[in-house]
Amino acid sequence: MNKCEICQEAVALLKQLIATPSVSRDEARAADVLEAYMTGKGLNPRRHGNNIWCFSQSFDERKPAILLNAHIDTVKPVAGWQHDPFTPTVAGDRLYGLGSNDCGGGLVSLLEVFIALNGHPIIPITPINPINPINPLPPTNLIFLASCEEEVSGKNGIESVLPLLPPIDFAIVGEPTGMQPAIAEKGLMVIDATAHGKAGHAARNEGDNAIYHAMQDILWLKDWQFPKRSELLGPVKQTVTIVNAGTQHNVVPDQCTFTIDVRSNECYTNEEIFEYFQTHLRSELKARSFRLSPSHIPMEHPFVQACIQQGLKPFGSPTLSDQALMPFPSLKLGPGDSARSHTTDEYIKISEIEGAISLYMKLLNFNF
Repeated sequence: MNKCEICQEAVALLKQLIATPSVSRDEARAADVLEAYMTGKGLNPRRHGNNIWCFSQSFDERKPAILLNAHIDTVKPVAGWQHDPFTPTVAGDRLYGLGSNDCGGGLVSLLEVFIALNGHPIIPITPINPINPINPLPPTNLIFLASCEEEVSGKNGIESVLPLLPPIDFAIVGEPTGMQPAIAEKGLMVIDATAHGKAGHAARNEGDNAIYHAMQDILWLKDWQFPKRSELLGPVKQTVTIVNAGTQHNVVPDQCTFTIDVRSNECYTNEEIFEYFQTHLRSELKARSFRLSPSHIPMEHPFVQACIQQGLKPFGSPTLSDQALMPFPSLKLGPGDSARSHTTDEYIKISEIEGAISLYMKLLNFNF
């Protein structure tokens, strides 16, 4: 099968997935579609909930393993679509449909590459060693994983599957990056804060207004800058996004709650940032989770070097993905444009899928 035929199969599968609604936590039908497709291709897919994965035919746990990962879930369609979000529509080079860009294009491209590589008796897919180009690095295993609940960072997604997999040495995450390697990604921590005061009558000099205490903390958060700045991700960014207080106009509120959205860089752990806030803020703080950590892969990593040799430009990504849950080296590399994600009339270009398949093949050192 040539590259054009592989691209045609990828697009046909993506159309089928677009026509199968798969909003986060409701991905069962899309998982069924993928499971049936992979079985029809002679693979032996395994399933845990709505996560589907399989191993390359010559899998050997003594060899390094590369994970090819993309998610099958989507956000809910926003208002204003001119096309039906669940009807795949081709107009010129564009394929419209919910999830086409984020991240159906990466999903079907990585799957078709996996299928092509799976039929090869020896899989010399690890990039040429940049330190010693004469000696390629050892042959590796491939694992393809279509995961769920990525858009909500759900615990039934990739986090539930990784303990079931053998050790992973490196991962490619098929998020839309314009096929440029995102070698760093900001983490996310959401903090619920509560400022306390004392209730009183608004007409009298009584009470202790919790709103005023919250305002002091909010102003500190607005102006504070952590000293360590990432070359790829910039500074840690904290933003107050929700504020609630009061029950009626003539009562001084004894409590004011606010929410802090924290986007961390690789210079700090989420735990370190939280501890610093606890030291400097009067409000009571509670982090919803520390699990969505920032990620970073060194520029010297062989796969990053292979990307650079192909003329690609590494960058830092401000958006969160399942990469935050991967305790091994990884990068984001996929067709499409992140700016199209979660928008009306989301689309992927068919030429982007074709280009992604070709580039994945080159980067995985497969003579196709």
